[in-house]
Amino acid sequence: MTQKMLRISDIASTKNKSGKLPVSPSTIWRWVRENRFPKPFKLSDSVTVWDADLVDAFITQQASNDSATTVQS
Repeated sequence: MTQKMLRISDIASTKNKSGKLPVSPSTIWRWVRENRFPKPFKLSDSVTVWDADLVDAFITQQASNDSATTVQS
């Protein structure tokens, strides 16, 4: 089994590149500190990654929460 990993540049958007989420890298890190986003892990001293399945699950959950809010409104 191969685990797919994402770096912050794959997840967050910047002025020059779109990521999986339309938020900045600093927002991702704030969400991690607030336990609102999956925790990353280190591959080395300078390489931090996220499990792609956990990030996709987060996005799916957020979409479900938005749908439930819209339906209840």
